Amino acid sequence: MTDVAAIILAAGKGTRMKSNLVKVMHPLGERPLISWSVQAAKAAGATRIAVVVGHQADRVREYFAADTAITFALQAEQLGTGHAAASAREALTGFNGTVFILCADVPLLRHETLLAMGAMHEKRGAAVTVLTTHG
Repeated sequence: MTDVAAIILAAGKGTRMKSNLVKVMHPLGERPLISWSVQAAKAAGATRIAVVVGHQADRVREYFAADTAITFALQAEQLGTGHAAASAREALTGFNGTVFILCADVPLLRHETLLAMGAMHEKRGAAVTVLTTHG
């Protein structure tokens, strides 16, 4: 796969969690939910990662403070998923490659899945590829 970057959407409040802690910082396997998406992105080859923050942005920034691969984009007002992804535009200025847009609350997404999707995306010369599941 060519150059890979990732946008990780982590700006929402997570109101259904019924907690004062932002959803993406809830622990799962002794680390925050968001860390699983970051790990999958890195394992799939992402060298630049833009984390879109909003609610409790400082908590997320603090957790990743030492990670130089991560930049942050602020979505000051939550106006939907498309707006959140667009908020990361400046963080990826100059990047020319494949961009994975991932949700921060999907800890079971495997990097192998991202690699396979990226390979298919490139093979087909697609402009956009969407991964979905059904149960």
